[in-house]
Amino acid sequence: MTVRVVPFGSRVYLLLDMAANDYQPTRLLALAREVLTTEAAAISALRDRLGDDFLRAIDIIMGCRGRVVVSGIGKSGHIARKIASTLASTGTPAFFVHPAEAIHGDLGMITRDDVLIAMSNSGESAELLAIMPLIKRQGARLIALTGNHDSSLARHADAHLDAAVDAEACPLGLAPTASTTAALALGDALALALLDARGFSAEDFARSHPGGALGRRLLTHVRDVMRQGAEVPRVPVDATLAAAVLEMSGKGLGLTAVLQADGTVAGIFTDGDLRRCLGRVTDLQRATVAEFMTTQPRRIAADKLAVEAVETMESPRPVMALLVVDPDGRLTGVLHMHDLIRAKVI
Repeated sequence: MTVRVVPFGSRVYLLLDMAANDYQPTRLLALAREVLTTEAAAISALRDRLGDDFLRAIDIIMGCRGRVVVSGIGKSGHIARKIASTLASTGTPAFFVHPAEAIHGDLGMITRDDVLIAMSNSGESAELLAIMPLIKRQGARLIALTGNHDSSLARHADAHLDAAVDAEACPLGLAPTASTTAALALGDALALALLDARGFSAEDFARSHPGGALGRRLLTHVRDVMRQGAEVPRVPVDATLAAAVLEMSGKGLGLTAVLQADGTVAGIFTDGDLRRCLGRVTDLQRATVAEFMTTQPRRIAADKLAVEAVETMESPRPVMALLVVDPDGRLTGVLHMHDLIRAKVI
């Protein structure tokens, strides 16, 4: 470490230049581990404090005829936004309102049918206290999430969620760290308890996330991605091998379905079957596809989820395609692995 003398006007400043090798890695690692230990302890302490007020908050939200409005300012505001997002994506309609904007007009977004979750570690945030009487006057319910059960917010709330921590993880004891982590975890506990109370399913979650990977996996059905109509390679059961090969080549899927006269599936002939039979066939025009086809091909219904098709393709040994059939066994389409990849199901 070096000391530099820097004149500035009539004053002189001493600046410390700290080189990279002046940092103490062992001390920094110890501090980082202590931060994680402190925050983990803060979350763990919440568990034993959950009780009647938590259940009361659940009852209030379950009885809500409107939406849940989550509000907070500063670091609590950042956590409030995340909690509102988690609630909304797990079956509880919710949105965030900035308390400073609320006292300048956005309070009109909150109705008597709504529930306000007010977040403040001190429980004394002036902006939240300013809107609290108006919320109560119009009949909306108030849930306070604070670190101070004797605070103004906690005393006037219909339910109080206690997110108090023994100490912040910040070595200066100043930056909100353990308190925001505890508030976030308590918000997650509330959202997921509500998820369970509502019977919210993975399919419901996917409907809120149609653009995500989970949405694609849970909402995509075989009928959405399968080949249909003229795209489906097919030959009658009495077709020659030559006709089957031409059909396979023309449709480019490396297979053809083999059908009975009524459209039901008799079998499948793939490029693998073709390779296996070449050494035994002398005349492709005289041999029939029925002699060399696979008679029990894997099949799937069009209304099955695409993820189920993946499982069927992979077990007991991998195949590249499935025939799609109706309840009577008639061919309705074909599903290729490339179709699933293109749809981002896998």
